[in-house]
Amino acid sequence: MTDINHLDTVWNLAEKIGFCMLTTETSGDLRARPMAAHPERLENAFYFLTDVNAHKDEEIAHNPHVCLAFADSKGHKYVSISGLAEISNDRERITELWSTPAKAWWDSPDDPAIRVLKVTPSFAEYWSSPGTIVSYIKMAAAALENARPDMGDNEKVDM
Repeated sequence: MTDINHLDTVWNLAEKIGFCMLTTETSGDLRARPMAAHPERLENAFYFLTDVNAHKDEEIAHNPHVCLAFADSKGHKYVSISGLAEISNDRERITELWSTPAKAWWDSPDDPAIRVLKVTPSFAEYWSSPGTIVSYIKMAAAALENARPDMGDNEKVDM
C-alpha cells in the first residue's frame, strides 16, 4: 500500500467513525472528552464546535499538542491522530459546522459562547483487525506455532 493509500485510510476511518476522544493536557495531566469531528481532508484539518466555558481554550493555549482517538469497536478499526490545535471565534465557520446535534448544547449558531477548535494533524496511526473471533483463532494458531499472529493492518502515517 502506498503512503497515499494509508493517508486515505486515515481520513476515511475518521470520516466514517465521526466521533473521537480529544485529549489535551491540563496541569500536567491528560484529559480526554468525546467530540463530534468535522474532517476536512482538502484543508488537512479537523474542526469541532466547542464552548468558550469548557476550558479547552485554556488547555490549548498552555499546550496546543492534542490527540484525536477514533474507535469503531464493532468494526475493529481504530485511528489515533496527533496534531496542533487552535481555538477561534470564526463565526462563518461556526455557521458552516452547525448541525442539529449542536442544538443539544447551544440554541443557535449565533450563541456567543461557541468557538471553533481546529486541529491540524501531523501524524496518525491506524489499526484494522479482522474481528474478535478471527483474531482469537489467529492468536491461538500463532501461540501453537510459537509465532506472532497477523492481527490485521497497522500503519503509521505522516500527515
